[in-house]
Amino acid sequence: MIRQIAPLFFTLDIPATLAYYSEKLGFECLGTWQDPPVYAIVARDGHAIHFRCAEPPTANPGKYEDELLDAYLFIQDADALYAEYAAKGVEFARGVEDMPWLAREFVVKDCDGRLLAFGANL
Repeated sequence: MIRQIAPLFFTLDIPATLAYYSEKLGFECLGTWQDPPVYAIVARDGHAIHFRCAEPPTANPGKYEDELLDAYLFIQDADALYAEYAAKGVEFARGVEDMPWLAREFVVKDCDGRLLAFGANL
């Protein structure tokens, strides 16, 4: 039985990625491996994201125009989290809005160019 799934993202700079996810997105670093770190795990509200130091896949030129998401995070209050992130200077690819699929959501462009959607049920 599956209990949880954690995304694994590639990054070229584990310390910079950890700083962004802790300072901007409010995640806590659960651990890093090796020195300099080649792997790390962060978590917020009991949900983890893993990072591995590796060359990211080749960029898709239409990624941002087509809003090709890297992850969708289900949250409780889109407006509150959007305000928290805006106060920290997070870069948004799309502001908070109600969507036709009965979610209130926004999209963040992270420090490595990934698109993370955050959505709450309406």
